[in-house]
Amino acid sequence: MIVAVASGKGGTGKTTVSASLCSVWDTPVTAVDLDVEEPNLHLFLCPEISGSAKATLEVPRLDEGLCDACGKCSDVCQFKAISLFGDVLLAFPEMCHGCGACLEVCPQGALSPDHRELGEVLWGSSGDMGFVMGRLRVGEAMSPPLMRAVKKRLAELNSQRPGDVIIDCPPGVSCPAVNAVMDSDVILLVSEPTPFGLYDFTLAWEAFGPLNKPMGAVINRAGLGDGKLAAFCREKGIPILAELPFSREVAESYSQGQIVAQATPELNQAFRELAANTRELYLASQSKEAAHA
Repeated sequence: MIVAVASGKGGTGKTTVSASLCSVWDTPVTAVDLDVEEPNLHLFLCPEISGSAKATLEVPRLDEGLCDACGKCSDVCQFKAISLFGDVLLAFPEMCHGCGACLEVCPQGALSPDHRELGEVLWGSSGDMGFVMGRLRVGEAMSPPLMRAVKKRLAELNSQRPGDVIIDCPPGVSCPAVNAVMDSDVILLVSEPTPFGLYDFTLAWEAFGPLNKPMGAVINRAGLGDGKLAAFCREKGIPILAELPFSREVAESYSQGQIVAQATPELNQAFRELAANTRELYLASQSKEAAHA
C-alpha cells in the first residue's frame, strides 16, 4: 500500500503526520520525502544515509558550427528553451523540460545530448524503516523530474525489501503535488479547521478527486477555528480519519525535532488509530473495486 500524505498548503502538519504515521506503522514501511524543494522529514526520522546519487535531466548542447538556422528545433520546443533569433540559434538549458524533441528533428546533427543537474536522491534507514528522499538543487525550478528519480530509486529498494510506503508530499495542488499522489493507493489530506484551511483543503480535494483514489481527512490542531471543515467532509463523504489536538505537547515536541506520536500515550494512540483507519479505508476501496470488476 502506498499512502500519500498531502495538503492544500504548507504548514498544516503534513510532515508531522507523515513522521508519526511511519513511527507507529506495524508492518515493514519505507518513508519517502517527495517534498524535494524543502525536504524535512529526515529532521524527525533521523535516518542513517547509506547512499546517494545525482539526478540529471537530458538537455541539448548546440554546435554552432553545424547549425544552419533552419528553425525546426525552435518550432518544436513548447517552452522556448531553444529559440531562433534571426539566423542565430540560442539554447536556454535551464528552461528545458527534457523531452528530447529538438534532438530528434535537427537535420544537421547540430544538437547533442547534454545533462543538467536537478539535485540528489538519498536513501538509507531509520531503525527498521526504509528511507528515501530527494533534494532539489538550489536554483533549479523543475521538481517533477527529480521526484521521478526518487520514485525510481524507491521501486528498486522496494523490490529488495517489500513493504508499504508512506509519502510526505509537497504542499499545494500544482504539478509537483499531483505528481506525488498519482501513484498512491490512499491519499490523506491534512488540514486545520480554519477558513484558510478549508479553502486549501477544498482545492486539494478538487485537484486530486479526478484521480479516483480513496481520500481521508486528518484534521490537525482540532479545537482551533470552527466546524466548517468537518461539515464539508460530511457533505462530500470524506471520512475524517483522525482529529489531532491543538496542544502545547504537540508544539513542544515539534519544536524539539521529536516525533509527535512519541510525545504522549494519547498522541501515540491517536496515530495508531489513524494507521488502522487508513488501512481500513484502503481495504474498503479494494473491496469496492472487486465488487465492480
